[in-house]
Amino acid sequence: MKNVAVIGSGTMGNGIAHTFAQSGYKVQLIDISQDALDRGMATIAKNLDRMVAKEKISEADKENTLSNITTYTSIKEGVANAGLVVEAATENLTLKLKIFKDLDELSPKDAILATNTSSISITKIAAVTKRPEMVIGMHFMNPVPIMKLVEIIRGYNTSDEVTNTIMDLSKKLGKIPTEVNDYPGFVANRILMPMINEAIETLYNGVAGVEEIDSVMKLGMGHPMGPLQLADFIGLDVCLSILNVMHDGFKNSKYAPCPLLVNMVMAGKLGAKSKEGFYDYAESRKAEKVAKMFA
Repeated sequence: MKNVAVIGSGTMGNGIAHTFAQSGYKVQLIDISQDALDRGMATIAKNLDRMVAKEKISEADKENTLSNITTYTSIKEGVANAGLVVEAATENLTLKLKIFKDLDELSPKDAILATNTSSISITKIAAVTKRPEMVIGMHFMNPVPIMKLVEIIRGYNTSDEVTNTIMDLSKKLGKIPTEVNDYPGFVANRILMPMINEAIETLYNGVAGVEEIDSVMKLGMGHPMGPLQLADFIGLDVCLSILNVMHDGFKNSKYAPCPLLVNMVMAGKLGAKSKEGFYDYAESRKAEKVAKMFA
């Protein structure tokens, strides 16, 4: 288990690679293009520099962490000697099923296959492999190097041995693993996403503005970040995807995404990563005009 392959070098993937590498694991970071990998490695280096500046790690720790990561554009080469593969690709069922079919064929037969999915059924993903007992969910929180929680999700066929191995491994990373069962949204997003969706509905219905809604939740409920700002940070497209998974899975209207969220995603207003969502990140201005445009 000293060799860990991570599929995807985006926000979650590079954070997962960073965390394993900093804990002494050899990491094979895999993505479809070298440009994507270079951006991921630049983010890891930047985050490590920040930790050095805060005196949380030494310069030597930073260099050791970076030296533990090797990049690949070929899944076959990247997973060849992995004891664990962690998939952190886009939250898209079709894509994840394709990746897991490939992983089942290309990775060592004794390798555990984990997914960082935030809502998609582990059982459904495991069903496309010949090793469903060795497929499990490892849902890290963003930003991965800082946040302690990891949701450990058992599929219907996930074995006790694999579950215990991943629980112990998460602790070795300095995380706090919490075992949950395989239902849409698991625990974190089953509770979080309806709250975010209700905040968007509150804005959509004209009850209050963006800053006012976030201020109520921060000052009145003790949340470190308001739900609309948090949605921007997660990515509005990701929020929409998770809500759709829960709506499809439970057939319950309370999980139906707000029309404002749907329209913003269609318009390309995805939050911080697109520089505009409920807030304007290009110039640090509130972007309520975006919300009003689609209200």
